[in-house]
Amino acid sequence: MRWGHFEMIRLTINRRMDTKTMWAKWRIEAPYKPLTKKGQGHRMGGGKGAIDHYVTPIKQDRIIVEMGGKMDFEVVYPMLREIAQKLPFQAKVVSQEMLDEEEKEETWRQENNQNEFTFEDVVKKNMMGCCQYISKYDREWFGKYK
Repeated sequence: MRWGHFEMIRLTINRRMDTKTMWAKWRIEAPYKPLTKKGQGHRMGGGKGAIDHYVTPIKQDRIIVEMGGKMDFEVVYPMLREIAQKLPFQAKVVSQEMLDEEEKEETWRQENNQNEFTFEDVVKKNMMGCCQYISKYDREWFGKYK
């Protein structure tokens, strides 16, 4: 996310939030990673270009902004949905109840798995030499993130 995305989130929240009864907290860091770019019309070579702007890399399943206070989820949902639609990646609005429900569903799925070969077992035991075909992320997260 660039600085402009942070500013868009901040302005949208400040415009619609009642500061007397609600609060918002950033759950990610400010842009810290520099991205470089060479000027247009330069020939190849000559080293790395100058710093163009700073970004914050966001991993999947990361909470960006947390809101709380004396409010209902139905009041905050339209504001957060508008922010999620403007972000440069897919994002969704979640509540604590939704996160708990997703976690329950995931544990139920693992407990009631009828298949004796899970993806995790196949990768850990290197069945049929699968480790040479899968990515390093699948070795670490076992197909959870795509």
